Amino acid sequence: MYVLELAGQDEDAFAVYEAEQAASDVRLVAPGLARARGITDRVRDLAFTHRASELIGRAEGESGTSVTVADARAVLEAASIEREGTVAVRAVDVRGTTGIDTQRVERELGQVLVDRGFAVDLDDPDHELRALFSRDDDGEGVCLLGWLAVETPREFTQRAPTDRPFFQPGSMDPMLARALANVAGAREGATVLDPMCGTGGILIEAGLVGADVLGVDVQRKMGRGTRENLADALDGGWGVVRGDATSLPVADGGVDAAVFDAPYGRQSKIEGELNALVEGALTEARRVAPRCVVVGDRPWARPASAAGWTVEASFERRVHRSLTRYVLVLRR
Repeated sequence: MYVLELAGQDEDAFAVYEAEQAASDVRLVAPGLARARGITDRVRDLAFTHRASELIGRAEGESGTSVTVADARAVLEAASIEREGTVAVRAVDVRGTTGIDTQRVERELGQVLVDRGFAVDLDDPDHELRALFSRDDDGEGVCLLGWLAVETPREFTQRAPTDRPFFQPGSMDPMLARALANVAGAREGATVLDPMCGTGGILIEAGLVGADVLGVDVQRKMGRGTRENLADALDGGWGVVRGDATSLPVADGGVDAAVFDAPYGRQSKIEGELNALVEGALTEARRVAPRCVVVGDRPWARPASAAGWTVEASFERRVHRSLTRYVLVLRR
C-alpha cells in the first residue's frame, strides 16, 4: 500500500483521477493525501502528485481532534521495519491544517529509529520516512507514515509558456497540460491528437511522457508555431498538419486519444458558431479516437452527448474570479 501526496489546494478529485492513470485503487484519505494499492513507473510523470511513499502505518485522532506526536510515535514503534542503512524523517503539516510541530515530530520519530539501530543522515539518507499530517473540514485528524518511494520530477513547473520559441497569450500552464495529457492516456506506445493544438502545450507534455503526438490547427500561424515548439521540446515522435477540427485529416481510429482546449467566449454573436464548432470537433474526435478530454470555460457535456460520447468524469478548476475551467473525460 502507498500514500500519495497531492499537489494543489482544492483539486483533490482531479489529482486522484490523474493518479489512477499510474496507480491502482486510489482513494482520497484526507485533504492532500490519498492511498493507492499499487503504483507503476508512470507515477513519475504525474502533475498533481508530488510523492508516493510505501505506507507502514496510520494514526487517527479521536472524533474532532488532530493526531498528536505521541500517536505518530506509537504507530512507528509498533511497525515492522525491514530496512538497513541511514535514515531521515520528514514531517509535513499538509496544507497547514493541523498545526502540528513538525520539528518535534522529526526529533521524536528519529529517536525511535535511532533506538532501533539506525544512523541518521539528514543530507543523503538511504531511506526517508515521511510523516504526513492532515485534517478534514470536520476536524478529523490523520497521520500516515511511509517510506519515500518516488518523488516526481517537477521540471514542467519550470517551463513557462513564454519561454517557448512561439508564444501566444492564453497558453495553458504546463502543469495542467501535463495532467490533461496523463488523463487522456499519454504514455509510451500511445498516439495523442490535439485537433485545436494552438501553441502545442498539451502535445509537448504528452510527448515528454513518451507518447507520439499529432497536432492539427486551422490557422497556418498556429501550425507553424507548434512545429517550432515541438521541435524545441521533443526528440521526434511528433507531427503537425493544417486542418479543420470538424473534418480531421486522420483515419478512423487512427489515434488512441484526443485532447483539446476548446475556444473560450460567450458573446451572443459567436455563441452559436462556437457550439457548432465544438460539437463538430467532438464528433470528429469520436471517429478517430476511443477516448477524449475536452477543456473549456463551460461544461461541454451536452455537445459531447450529442456527438455520441459517454461522460466518464467531469471536474471544475477555478483559475481566477472570472474564469473556471471545466474538464470532461469522455469515452466512446
